[in-house]
Amino acid sequence: MPDIQSIVKEAAIQIGSGGSAGFVEVCIMHPLDLVKTRLQIQSGKILSREDSKYYTGVFDCLKKMYKQEGMTSYWKGIIPPILAETPKRAVKFFTFEQYKQLLLFGSQTPTPLTFSLAGLSAGITEGILVNPFEVVKVTLQANRARGKEVPSTWTVTKDIFSKHGFGSQGLAKGLSATLWRNGLFNMVYFGFYHSVKGWLPDYKDPVKEFLRKVSIGFVSGTLASCVNIPFDVAKSRIQGPQPVLGQIKYKGTFSSLLIVYKEEGYLALYKGLVPKVMRLGPGGAIMLVSKKSYQK
Repeated sequence: MPDIQSIVKEAAIQIGSGGSAGFVEVCIMHPLDLVKTRLQIQSGKILSREDSKYYTGVFDCLKKMYKQEGMTSYWKGIIPPILAETPKRAVKFFTFEQYKQLLLFGSQTPTPLTFSLAGLSAGITEGILVNPFEVVKVTLQANRARGKEVPSTWTVTKDIFSKHGFGSQGLAKGLSATLWRNGLFNMVYFGFYHSVKGWLPDYKDPVKEFLRKVSIGFVSGTLASCVNIPFDVAKSRIQGPQPVLGQIKYKGTFSSLLIVYKEEGYLALYKGLVPKVMRLGPGGAIMLVSKKSYQK
């Protein structure tokens, strides 16, 4: 029988280290998450590179946001991630460890499949927790008002809940897309990271060992971002403002993917990939290194 005290201690370590790592990653990388969302929710073709309503890329978006909305706009919608990311990352790492044990199926050594399935399960669990925060975050990030004109997080949350509650147009909006996005990301992320980490030998030199872990974390985050980006686009379209007020164009996950593909082409399914990789590549490394440092 497992020792209850050791399980509780392990849970506390996983929750504390995972939550702290998530907080660090969010504070550093949030502006890139905002740029990713802005690029993903804009539909149609760009008629002019000078059009203030459209962003042609990461730096164009940052430049226009600074001119039109001010420096503080880079952190629009950061409160929901701060509130959600700490418990989200804590749940991610803790449930990953529990699912990994369940999926050993009597084996003493986890395989790449074990890591991948545990990551998928942890991502789905994480997605259920985080989706209401994502709805509020995307709503705030899509708002182009300046400074004090932007409604507070509480105001937006209260408005969404009072109109739609936890329904498909409320705080549960885009849930299936969030589950696909988070599930696939964590499946690739954990599957690749732990498998490669086990194949590559440790270094006794602390600097080389640090670089080894950072490199694996960076590649893991990048690969996972490339795999799940279409579902991230679908989530942003569903949770963001609809093209025509009062009409719901983007509703289901796969119907939204089909609409984007038919109207804007295959590459539109990868909108926001550059800032996503810029955020989650280094972010994956930051998160894992921070998690390890908090565990010591």
